[in-house]
Amino acid sequence: MGLIQRDRARLWHPYAPASPDLPLWEVEAADGVRLRLRGEDGTRHEVVDAMSSWWSVIHGYRHPALDAAAKTQLDNFSHVMFGGLTHAPAVELAERLVAMAPAAPGRSGLDRVFLADSGSVAVEVALKLAVQFQTASGHPQRQRFLSLRGGYHGDTFAAMGICDPVDGMHSAFPGMLAGNVFAPRPPAAASATPEVVQAWASDVAELAAAHSAELAAIVVEPVLQGAGGMHAYPAECLTALRQVADRHGLLLIFDEIATGFGRTGELFAADHAGVVPDIMCVGKALTGGYLTLAAMLCTAEVAAAVSGGHAGALLHGPTFMGNPLACAVANAGLGIIETGRWRADVARIGTGLASGLAPVLELGAVRNVRTIGAVGVIELHDAVDVPAVTAAAIRHGVWVRPFRNLVYTMPPYISTAADIAQIAAGMTAAVAEVHETGVHVTAVQAAGVLERVHARSGSTS
Repeated sequence: MGLIQRDRARLWHPYAPASPDLPLWEVEAADGVRLRLRGEDGTRHEVVDAMSSWWSVIHGYRHPALDAAAKTQLDNFSHVMFGGLTHAPAVELAERLVAMAPAAPGRSGLDRVFLADSGSVAVEVALKLAVQFQTASGHPQRQRFLSLRGGYHGDTFAAMGICDPVDGMHSAFPGMLAGNVFAPRPPAAASATPEVVQAWASDVAELAAAHSAELAAIVVEPVLQGAGGMHAYPAECLTALRQVADRHGLLLIFDEIATGFGRTGELFAADHAGVVPDIMCVGKALTGGYLTLAAMLCTAEVAAAVSGGHAGALLHGPTFMGNPLACAVANAGLGIIETGRWRADVARIGTGLASGLAPVLELGAVRNVRTIGAVGVIELHDAVDVPAVTAAAIRHGVWVRPFRNLVYTMPPYISTAADIAQIAAGMTAAVAEVHETGVHVTAVQAAGVLERVHARSGSTS
């Protein structure tokens, strides 16, 4: 029995059934921006990873600095409990994160760090912190949250409770998720006028005012809503949210798990607006995809209030909190970020995606194409045939993982111009092959479709 068959007999995969027919490819090797895949029929493909392994492998696979950091830490110790103990990798990581965090004149910075296991856990900790803060501040009735339609914050229960109540997973768990308050989705960045942004901000302000006595915090993904639809919105919306939070004594929580460390073109998405949240969550790219680790940062005022409250502590403590191996690799990854090269990398990727994906607008199946930073999105009119588009993209040398009606990419920052051109061409060809013709044409036919699309648009990507 082959590896894929053995997998299907025993393992679950994300958002997938336990099925003997689940489409899977075996990863035989990974290096730089490329994966070497083996299909169930034994066919091998070398593909550019357009997903950065769910947005985390920003420095590429087998990066020498990250590999060295992991090996060095293994020679010392791989894990110790964080209760009552500390170690250099955790302290150094906290100092780096505080130094990088958003800052603004006259505003308290984020200078206290809680290290968590994953992004969802970081969000859970942030929500618990907000409720404990309000209780310690004399507002124990403030137990709910204001979130945005279209938002996604993780798959654990409190995190699910602030995800979009319609498109999220709420309906699968009736009675188990907290009843929170949801504001309208922000307007799309590409078409929003100042008047539209102001109208949205007024709606949010009215909603917050109506529920202010029961709200602990506002929780948002700044500038880009990720798994809720790859929806980019104007930075001015963050300014409006900061004003609403201040007006009603609410904390402002930014979920930067997907957007942090340069993905949208600024170090943090908050920096697009010069807004400093009271609490911020980071993860995914924190370790360059090597190990699971996330962090929650908060202001000194929030930390002091909770520490001085009745509980006397933030009531959370994961077994693997502050794992030294993960912290050491994260420090190496942040060291790469600190050089500032990411900014030119993200700009290059954004330019390449904007030009490379433009031809796909010629396809009738495509509703919209958009980019922000190192993110490129093809939006279809109808739902993506995920297995077919994935397989077609692999044949064209690209690994993508579509969802809903979106075929998108968040490539590693080390991707070259040629890599980005291959990603754009592969995505275009896959959409053309599966959704434009309505049949699974051959690779030669798909290449012809791609060539004709490029010719119509004048593209040479």
